[in-house]
Amino acid sequence: MEKAILVGLETKKSLEFDYHMRELAALAEACNLQVLDTITQRLDGPTAATYIGSGKVIELKDAVVALGADIVVFDDELSPTHIRNLEKGIEAKVIDRTILILDIFARRARTKEAMLQVELAQSQYMLPRTVGMYSSLSRQSGGIGSKGPGETKLEMDKRILRDKIIHIQEELKEIVAVRRTQREKRKKDQVATVALTGYTNSGKSTILNKMLEFSVTNSEKYVFQKDMLFATLETATRNIVLQNKHQFLVTDTVGFISKLPHHLVEAFKSTLEEIKEASLILHIVDGSNPKAMNQAEVVDEVLRSLEVKDVPIIYVINKSDMIKDQPSLQLNPRITISALTGDGFVKLMGLIDETLYSKNQLMTLFLPYDKGQIYSFLKDNCNIISTEYQNQGILVKVELNDHLVNLYKSYII
Repeated sequence: MEKAILVGLETKKSLEFDYHMRELAALAEACNLQVLDTITQRLDGPTAATYIGSGKVIELKDAVVALGADIVVFDDELSPTHIRNLEKGIEAKVIDRTILILDIFARRARTKEAMLQVELAQSQYMLPRTVGMYSSLSRQSGGIGSKGPGETKLEMDKRILRDKIIHIQEELKEIVAVRRTQREKRKKDQVATVALTGYTNSGKSTILNKMLEFSVTNSEKYVFQKDMLFATLETATRNIVLQNKHQFLVTDTVGFISKLPHHLVEAFKSTLEEIKEASLILHIVDGSNPKAMNQAEVVDEVLRSLEVKDVPIIYVINKSDMIKDQPSLQLNPRITISALTGDGFVKLMGLIDETLYSKNQLMTLFLPYDKGQIYSFLKDNCNIISTEYQNQGILVKVELNDHLVNLYKSYII
């Protein structure tokens, strides 16, 4: 296990500085780093050469030597110049919050799509930094009509990374095309979809697993859940069928975090489209976290950046079993539950059902006996209110969505 020292710079623009530093420690733990110490500094802004002050660099170097640290982790994104100068001054490996998050994603990725998305984000993050890392060599190399080794190395690395990015994007296009085709078919068939979104470790996967317990056809596999940051990277979709035959697909999506790397959001955009195209979004909030409102705002900001519009959102305040003397969160519409104990789930499932199926129409159909396959379909997939067998056929009162109303309009009386 590598030993790390965490570093944070508090400026006039810093908001929730202590919270972000605690979160950095949690990220380090998720990356299997042993945190030895945390060093902070207050300045008006980052310095051009080393991000922190020169005196603080000396203090940091002494701490690295005294504690035997292998790596230094900064809470903010560093420029290539900062990293180069810091590593020279500290004589230890230096990374930033972005690299840490990317590394966690790389460790947790399991499916081909997730692996490609993480690799894409890493390559896009490194491309401009490759330019900066070799800029000093390029300036020193040769004179007129010559091309020094620094510039050759720079151009080669840029070309390799660009080719790699193009190759990954092409592979992702094929996967995205399949996903979009599936979504278009669901939309055409008016299949209701629910997207679970929220801050990392807010309980999304646990909630999905609890939802499966309310499904009358509970043959779906449970998803991985664990009390850790970014336990879920792959989107997992499960089918829920309620007692009244109303059914919907629930998709568990990757969690968000403050200062989420821009490249990561861009790389995962194809996966996050599941949120944009959903019939309903459940924004899961860890109600037991003192910074729950801040976390909710971070998620809402990401949703805005994804241009999520015209999709109803319900705030699901999770972990009610752990909430103690905390003020009520000003998020609406909201419902409070506990994924662990199941408290509030009956009400939640009812709210989902009401939101998704409120536009269903109660129709009466007359089906001749030779159309028994239609009745079988309705019996298996719709909420039948009453059935009356008559001489010439079956009189059925049933809830139908717009798609089914149009499909069976010739039988409606």
